[in-house]
Amino acid sequence: MVTTADDLASARWAAWAAGADARVFAAVGLHPTRSRDLDDAARAEIEELAGLPRVVAVGETGLDDYWTTRRDDCADLDTQREAFAWHIDLAKRVGLPLVIHDREAHDAILDVLDAEGAPETVVFHCFSGGEEMARRCAGQGWYLSLSGTVTFRNAGELRRAAAAAPRALLLSETDAPFLTPHPFRGRPNEPSCVPYTLRDLAELRDEDPIGLARATADNAVRAFG
Repeated sequence: MVTTADDLASARWAAWAAGADARVFAAVGLHPTRSRDLDDAARAEIEELAGLPRVVAVGETGLDDYWTTRRDDCADLDTQREAFAWHIDLAKRVGLPLVIHDREAHDAILDVLDAEGAPETVVFHCFSGGEEMARRCAGQGWYLSLSGTVTFRNAGELRRAAAAAPRALLLSETDAPFLTPHPFRGRPNEPSCVPYTLRDLAELRDEDPIGLARATADNAVRAFG
């Protein structure tokens, strides 16, 4: 299991948890909405944490254009882009996968990755795009990590993308405590809910759920090492 940071405190905690529990690995970085916190001291600490043996990814980082007009404490997109570029560079320098947060910013995310040059391994955390976005990601060999939202019947574009995406690039996650899959939508999410996401995804793709669970587990090992 990979637990992902969204601020400096959670990055420290994720790295500690990974060191304390053999079942846990960590990703460290700053959520794009918190990009204003990426000062020199934060950069130095995140880079130090990224060098720990059980830290297996940099992130979550990326762009979030949903909260820019809804929260006063959300970093503007220019600040987010600068922080995203720094995380991309860090991932390449330390040789770790990049875990991307992409909310209502699909094209802008792809533009930054193209301009900066993507790391060898990219994971779209809580993938929220449609078929075209999935196709473009798959063309680059980037992983699509699906949360409980793929079980929502009103998420038509996402469900069509998940049905069409290459099996070898699929991952499953919680985004706990958010995005709990059907039939527990609205309750706190946790790792025990992942089988519900996988069962629904298997039905959507007309696949055996056990086989799909094994495939996504194998993909996670391949992605995170």
